[in-house]
Amino acid sequence: MVKEYKIEDMAKKIQLLKQTATELKRISGGIQAVDRNVDRIQANIKMLEINISDLVGI
Repeated sequence: MVKEYKIEDMAKKIQLLKQTATELKRISGGIQAVDRNVDRIQANIKMLEINISDLVGI
């Protein structure tokens, strides 16, 4: 069975996640709990970029 993956669509959603996380940190007002959690989210988004977004360039 051959599966079809929508890599470009996933890459776009990953970029949206990245932008949203960055904006959340910007508006957090320095709340440490929010900033720390956003840092974790951004680390996970980076892994998604490595796994998916980099495939778009191939």
